[in-house]
Amino acid sequence: MTEFIRKQTANAKNDILSGLTVALALVPEAVAFAFVAGVDPLVGLYAAFMIGFITSIFGGRPGMISGATGALAVVMVALVAEGNAMGVEGENLGLYYLFATVILMGIIQMLAGFLKLGKFIRLIPHPVMMGFVNGLAIVIFLSQLKMFMAFENGDFVWMQGFQLWTMIGLVALTLLIMFGLPKLTKKLPEALIAILVVSAIVIFGKLDVATVGSFIREGGGEGLKGGLPQFQFDIFNKVPFNFVTIKFIFPYALILAAIGLIESLMTLNLIDELTETRGDTNRECLAQGGANIVTGFFGGMGGCAMIGQSLINIKGGGRGRLSGIVASLALLGFILFASGLIEQVPIAALVGVMFMVVIGTFAWSSFRILNKIPLSDVIVLVTVSALTVIFDLAIAVIAGVVMSALVFSWENAKRIRARKRMREDGTKVYEIWGPLFFGSILAFNDKFDVKNDPQNVEIDFVESRVSDHSAIEAIFNLVNKYEAEGKSIKLKHLSEDCKILLYKSNPKFYEVIEEDIDDPRYHLAENPEAFTKGLSEYKM
Repeated sequence: MTEFIRKQTANAKNDILSGLTVALALVPEAVAFAFVAGVDPLVGLYAAFMIGFITSIFGGRPGMISGATGALAVVMVALVAEGNAMGVEGENLGLYYLFATVILMGIIQMLAGFLKLGKFIRLIPHPVMMGFVNGLAIVIFLSQLKMFMAFENGDFVWMQGFQLWTMIGLVALTLLIMFGLPKLTKKLPEALIAILVVSAIVIFGKLDVATVGSFIREGGGEGLKGGLPQFQFDIFNKVPFNFVTIKFIFPYALILAAIGLIESLMTLNLIDELTETRGDTNRECLAQGGANIVTGFFGGMGGCAMIGQSLINIKGGGRGRLSGIVASLALLGFILFASGLIEQVPIAALVGVMFMVVIGTFAWSSFRILNKIPLSDVIVLVTVSALTVIFDLAIAVIAGVVMSALVFSWENAKRIRARKRMREDGTKVYEIWGPLFFGSILAFNDKFDVKNDPQNVEIDFVESRVSDHSAIEAIFNLVNKYEAEGKSIKLKHLSEDCKILLYKSNPKFYEVIEEDIDDPRYHLAENPEAFTKGLSEYKM
């Protein structure tokens, strides 16, 4: 316990200051995403508090910040609308269906953690990762441009005149402080200082600019003031737990769970690279799932890791779990006690912080390497970036992984080779080089001349590997073709696992595979007799 406390408090000052900065930046984000989903701002704020607090304690990545996110809010819009339509006599049930969906989403995420599916995030190629980072930076940038709009005559319009220039000036000042302060001293958190300085200028200068409070009221909210999250007993009364309900909410829960885990684990990977440490992906799946279950029962809209807030935390010096705990508790404190003060914070200061996050998030090196990496990787990188902006993160990442897999298969399919030579006894030997799998089957078949080959043929797999069912079928069909011509064929130097695979697929391979104890590439065992005995028992 002493060691645990020592580790958590080693970076206490930076964690606390960075956590406070994150809490300030969380407020407009959570409120905005609640508006997007069509629910009350407090539903988004409660989600940010509960998910951030639980994942900070139990998650697999210290320093990562979780909360209500836009990627999930976009999906929730249709869910809430359809749920409202299912009410009787004008009763809106969308919010309660949202809570039930978030609970089911959490269960699915925890199941992914128990099945240890988090490790598969390590299979995501680097071009997909760079595309994800660039696309998300663009999304964050575009979302902040909306803050340059004012609410007039029941609609949002672009700011003009003095109001616009004041907004630009305050944003520029925030960026200047965040850029210049670290050059003077690194002991002060630049984001927090920038927010405090700009807020002081606005409050004491009595400038008429958009604030957190005005932003909430313009969106239809009443303010930040609220109490502690309450257990939502109405879920059991309002939402019938039957097959019809499950059929309605399960597709939404599955999509939300997938988006939440992909965004969380991609963010985890990014922070791993920035901090040169390694998080626990399966633990993060369990923590995200548990947090969403609790959030659903206590009236939150659900969420996942937030790359923007996480980068603010990491760049502000937050490295431990304490930073996330402080951020979530400070957010709750704002809701309970300091709503009046937080509502006076100018939106311009928070926009400036997010712009700095965009600058730090975007992989500017991707422009420099475009002409140095394969064209296929360039296409994947650009496609993932575009899909992240146009659709959402899940679609972009899945499409990027599929594209990378297809490119990999195509490139490996072209690497199959066959070196041909004749022995003194008239036997023709085909030495196969390269992986034999579904993509290389056509090229493999083209290497053989069944009709014109001599009576005895030998296929040497010393530099090849049988990878899948398609490869087995290709070898089986080739053996049949040679036997149909009345010719003898032998397969040599197959690896142990390849032999077992072929023996299991068809008994015919017992007749054509030669047992090579002196295999030059795959030394089967230190005790060849034991392996031979095992094979003979397997045949029986």
